[in-house]
Amino acid sequence: MSHQVAIRAEGLTKSLGKHGVLRGVDLTIIAGECVTLRGDNGAGKTTLLRCLAGLARPDAGHVCWFGRSPTETATHRLVGMVAHESHLHPHLTLRENLVLAGRLQDIAGPIPRADRWLEAAGLDNHADRLPKEVSQGMRRRASIARALLHEPMILLLDEPFSGLDQAGRAWLVDLLQEGHEQGRTTCLVTHEAPSKRQVSDRVLELRSGRLWGSPGASFAEPRARHEEVMA
Repeated sequence: MSHQVAIRAEGLTKSLGKHGVLRGVDLTIIAGECVTLRGDNGAGKTTLLRCLAGLARPDAGHVCWFGRSPTETATHRLVGMVAHESHLHPHLTLRENLVLAGRLQDIAGPIPRADRWLEAAGLDNHADRLPKEVSQGMRRRASIARALLHEPMILLLDEPFSGLDQAGRAWLVDLLQEGHEQGRTTCLVTHEAPSKRQVSDRVLELRSGRLWGSPGASFAEPRARHEEVMA
């Protein structure tokens, strides 16, 4: 059986000033796989994730999503990104933030889609509040809902459990498990130890700008997988 590669990174090198953050990182993630990247604070996890998301340009090396470059406009809807900070527009309500994201992604019916995700995230009673009027955990839930609004095939998350209470963490684990069962490709970075409910197929360690573990595809059989990547 063939295994479709969702994310391929080859030779990623990135320096910030004189500090080498990434030093020739290679990473292959197959479609439907969930991979956790661990590392201490300052290890370069966020920089690596931003390169995988196409938000940061490496000094050397390249990234492909399903064999396509992140710079191609047609590929943008393949990926959903949850940054460490929520980056919600401060002058828009939670609903307005999601509706705006839906319109930017050309989603049909962005308002009902936003309302469904707000309800799924337990935010339907707070939908008309501004980000500053809700807790950090609620802002985190809203940013996760926004990233999934367009049903991306790849989900990238930076410290996704940060700011979430016990109920919020359980909700996110269930969400990641559901996505895994549906065949979504997920890569998350964290400095925390793997949870007892770890949904990842692989856990890799980023140290001194290099990945430790098995950065090549594991070829574990995901429970479900998208048959077609793009029309």
